[in-house]
Amino acid sequence: MLTNPVFLSVVLMTALCLLKLNVLIALILAALAAGLFAGMPLGETMNVLINGMGGNSSTALSYILLGALAAALHASGLAGILVRHIVRVIRNKSVMLLLLIAGVASLSQNLIPVHIAFIPILIPPIIGVMNSLQIDRRGVAAALTFGLKAPYVALPFGYGWIFHGIISDQMNENGMMVAQSGVWQVMWIPGLAMLLGLLVAVLVTYRRPRTYRLVSAGMPAEAHAGGVHSSEYGGAQQGEAGELQRMTRKHWVALAGALSALAVQVSPIGSLHIGALLGLAIMLVGGAITWSDIDKLLHSGIGMMGFIAFVMLVASGYGAVIRETGAVEPLVASAGALLGGSQLLGAVVMIIIGLLLTMGIGTSFGTIPIIAAIYVPLAVSLGFSIPATILLIGTAGALGDAGSPASDSTLGPTAGLDVDGQHDHIWDTCVPTFLHYNIPMMVFGVIGALLL
Repeated sequence: MLTNPVFLSVVLMTALCLLKLNVLIALILAALAAGLFAGMPLGETMNVLINGMGGNSSTALSYILLGALAAALHASGLAGILVRHIVRVIRNKSVMLLLLIAGVASLSQNLIPVHIAFIPILIPPIIGVMNSLQIDRRGVAAALTFGLKAPYVALPFGYGWIFHGIISDQMNENGMMVAQSGVWQVMWIPGLAMLLGLLVAVLVTYRRPRTYRLVSAGMPAEAHAGGVHSSEYGGAQQGEAGELQRMTRKHWVALAGALSALAVQVSPIGSLHIGALLGLAIMLVGGAITWSDIDKLLHSGIGMMGFIAFVMLVASGYGAVIRETGAVEPLVASAGALLGGSQLLGAVVMIIIGLLLTMGIGTSFGTIPIIAAIYVPLAVSLGFSIPATILLIGTAGALGDAGSPASDSTLGPTAGLDVDGQHDHIWDTCVPTFLHYNIPMMVFGVIGALLL
């Protein structure tokens, strides 16, 4: 097992990611190493990698189009108006405010899929409110990360549609036929684990008051967290209360575009691509965006989601190389012998490997194609059912997104919360989110796989 090309390749990729090498380069080098260890010519390995990249072309296009739609919604100002109206209503209720932040963050993954772009609109204007209420920002970070992650883990809309589609496609690619509609029927389990983690963080762990220096209404745009400038996420810094604007015709059109995109996803058409295009078309015809904005919005979409799209493409090619080496079956046989046929031990090992991979790569979406090639045959050899295999792959892929220093789910919250220099990326975002989300997901994932 220790000399297996797949095992050596995964170890190399994990090590390179943990050493902060760019994940695209790490994936390419790991793929070439897998071919080299398996005795494949270098040119042949590269050809397999390139040809295999087409396996995630649909997902990559989804990212680009969803990124363009997110940029259009962000530019319209719709998200900022909605959240300011809501926040002003319950601004003096600490727990309610944290739960509201989690709810708004959840909407950023499906109904209004702006991803992390809403954070600099929502958080800086209410930093003063949080300080006066002595709200522990670690609880706010937990609320934000929950909203950025739990919806795509559990719900088949927006980014969840992409994530569940990757799970289904990669399991099918590796010989286990799974309909995408069947993924959410299992993935609610890690979603429930995250909900419990959120409640513990908000109601127990970070309920006690924490004192921060009171900040003035204007906060410098160059304030940053963990080396990531808040200005990189768009949106101007505004006063504590912010200007309470009214919904204009442009904002209603933008909302209609967002709702239409969601409606297409849940309709028999079931296409995120068509939904995103329809949403953009409605916003264009309705005047929420102009014809001259399209190039800028598409560039913004590529800037926001393009890197992840390319990670997905290369990860699919990496999976193709892994399968081409012919080393998966020997690895599964070796692992099965090492695990002694124990489902409990097998589930624990698979979950932990997924955690390490995602912590290194920083994206759950890019982890699935890598682990599916190994986990599907291993799960079959250990006698896991199809729902249990979905749960193991989905949970193993989702683990690490919360808690990873390189993940948008932690970088985004830190960028919004550290505008006044009082929020540490590692200790105030990564560690709290790791403890409250990864640990319960691991427990629920293992127990769920044994029961399904």
